[in-house]
Amino acid sequence: MKPIETVAIVGAGNMGSGIAQKTAQEQFPVQMVDREEQWVERGQNTIAKLLGEAVERRIFSEAQVEEIQARITGVVGVENVAADTDLVIEAVFEDFDIKTAVFNTLDEACDEKTILASNTSSLSVNALAEATARPDRFVGLHFFYHPAKNRLVEVIPSELSSEETIARVEQYCKMLGKVVIVCKDRPGFVVNRFFVPWLNEACLLLEEGVGTTAQIDAVACAAFDIGMGPFALMNLTGPPIALHSTNYLAEQLDTPRYSGAKSLQELVDAGEMWDIDENTECDEEAAKIISERLLGQVFAVSAQIVAEEICSMEDVDRGAKVGLRWMNGPFEIMNALGLDEAHRMASAYAEIAEFDLPPFFAMKAESGHGWEFNFVDVVQTGGVATVRLNRPEAMNALNETLVAQLGAVLDDLNSDSSVTTIALEGAGKAFVAGADVKFFVDKIRANSFPDIYEFTANGHDVLNKLENSPKTTIALTTGLALGGGLELALACDHRVGTRRSQFRFPETSIGIYPGLGGTQRTVRICGVEAARWAVLAGNFVDSKTAHALGILTHLVEPAEVGATVEAIDKTGKPANKYPGQPKNPEHPVSAFANAFYNDANMAGLLAGSCPDGFDAEDRNVGRQLKSLSRTAPIALRMASELLDSAVETGDNLDAGLALELSNLEDIFGTSDALEGLSALIEGRRPTYTNG
Repeated sequence: MKPIETVAIVGAGNMGSGIAQKTAQEQFPVQMVDREEQWVERGQNTIAKLLGEAVERRIFSEAQVEEIQARITGVVGVENVAADTDLVIEAVFEDFDIKTAVFNTLDEACDEKTILASNTSSLSVNALAEATARPDRFVGLHFFYHPAKNRLVEVIPSELSSEETIARVEQYCKMLGKVVIVCKDRPGFVVNRFFVPWLNEACLLLEEGVGTTAQIDAVACAAFDIGMGPFALMNLTGPPIALHSTNYLAEQLDTPRYSGAKSLQELVDAGEMWDIDENTECDEEAAKIISERLLGQVFAVSAQIVAEEICSMEDVDRGAKVGLRWMNGPFEIMNALGLDEAHRMASAYAEIAEFDLPPFFAMKAESGHGWEFNFVDVVQTGGVATVRLNRPEAMNALNETLVAQLGAVLDDLNSDSSVTTIALEGAGKAFVAGADVKFFVDKIRANSFPDIYEFTANGHDVLNKLENSPKTTIALTTGLALGGGLELALACDHRVGTRRSQFRFPETSIGIYPGLGGTQRTVRICGVEAARWAVLAGNFVDSKTAHALGILTHLVEPAEVGATVEAIDKTGKPANKYPGQPKNPEHPVSAFANAFYNDANMAGLLAGSCPDGFDAEDRNVGRQLKSLSRTAPIALRMASELLDSAVETGDNLDAGLALELSNLEDIFGTSDALEGLSALIEGRRPTYTNG
């Protein structure tokens, strides 16, 4: 499959310029197209302003901003889009006739191979596809505001979209670091299907006199554990958008309840915004009505989405958490309230809205069990089974459920004769951002160490399923891999990364040591000195350094990841998985680690002194000493001892892993462990007492 390499965005407004900016940030050449030069310039100015803010926040350097802007070419006139462009995304006003006119022009201007996409939030993708001369090379793409920042995108194939088209567009979105939901073409798609009626329902509650805008917002924030209520959100995005969207849903779904509330219509007609005062106090009865109405509406519509097979309930929750930045998704909220209560609220709303709830909702509520979520997806192409860890809202952090599900999947794949290669990937921008820290904090405070041991031992079992797999195993570490995520990757035969890959062992700085093989496999891969540099000081490891050390076995361009997996599938397992030395001993980090973290210097480093022959004022040396000084002393010592044990146990990896497990109680029983882990959750620097 040929990856998308060149992109054009038609429409230089807020959405179009945002998509162009994000695409250019990920090193794609981009054409930003509009009808007139002034609109193109406006889009470029919008991008320049946002990138300038990013420089101020130290997200980008000025040099990086110049490179990003250099990748964006302004184009006047849709007919002037480069004919050989791989993907053209239309991002003009939400009007069917205007959009189809754009696509008619693109049909003539672009080669047959060009894929066309519409950034629509509501219009029928099937209808738009039929209006083009290439329905097989057409998809809907719903980016969320602001496209350069919001990580969610809905990919909506038409009934005629080819598998290749869907796969190429999905790959492009992943290269942008987006969380992708592939869904059916139904009005509102996923997020807007439940979110837009939620906004309108708030307006209806206002008209009924149940509460003021401020009161309704406050109750909504408390009920959904969110930072901004419906009226504040409408003011942010614009009331006309809410009105247009809800009227469209009412018409398309034949649900009069969704018709734009009178108060919303009058507000838009007057060109005003919602007046939200500071009086959020609300009596208990009114608060109950507001809360149950809004919750019931979301629950009922979310059930409809699943019943209509638009997407899975996991994707509904994912859409809420990633796209809307809700703390919990609708189905998670239902579980927290109890399904019997959730079903009661949904039934009450469904009666008001005059539609039927899907039967499966009542059946599940009567069962007495909550919704069960799946966080591990498998797609097999030929002999390659791609296993996606799908908790992007938590950066795919390893919790009990994910570890158990991954273990079960690996058992199935290891025994499947049709599978030759298992490739692990993370949804969104991260591979795996470590283990679920809150789990450890809760168990320490509850004095439930056996639960910590069981979780870690289960983690070892899962990683051993990769270590001992008869299949070729690959970690697609194309984003962030921290702690347990890096340990998961190191258990694989191959680790493929890109320029966006970044790694770190943060454990010693949060009061513990790497407990899923990090002290053992790292030494066996890149040698004890490089392992000390990575593990003890918790240094961030960029992609080039990771490749030089051997943490990455393959460093490729993002567009080459798929071809690299295919090549690895043909060659199979490596001849020597554990070389015990850096891949490039001459690399500056390799050479420094070999000199600074050698055996002779370790006693002094653990005591906080600078080794002989090194200048503490040297920038690199000073950085190491500073990092070591901020670790928990007990964790630092134990991690160092475990790294040494990896040398002593040599080829007997199992013996080294057993030592990691045997020391768990000693490390998690320290006050420093609780302090470090708690500080991470609370966003503060820990204070260690060596206890």
